[in-house]
Amino acid sequence: MLRIRLMRIGKKKKPVYRVVVAPSQNPRSGKCVEIVGQYNPITDPAHIQFNEERVLHWLRVGAQPTDTVEHLLKITGVWDKFQAESSKAETASAN
Repeated sequence: MLRIRLMRIGKKKKPVYRVVVAPSQNPRSGKCVEIVGQYNPITDPAHIQFNEERVLHWLRVGAQPTDTVEHLLKITGVWDKFQAESSKAETASAN
């Protein structure tokens, strides 16, 4: 199963994260399929950047975000777009 999760980069005590799509059995900082964003919690306010098109693509094909990434997606509004798309698709298939 593919997961959308954080990969830690940066120095000791100064974490910076890449948002990546990776198989769930790979280690946290192991190989990934694609880098789809970045997150810097140190800055004020925190810097969150996603490639929306690619994140939506991976969500459509079944990649599951971790709880933290889902929260970041909700902050940026990408999760709402995905939910709206999926509800339209369900409504269209029901008719």
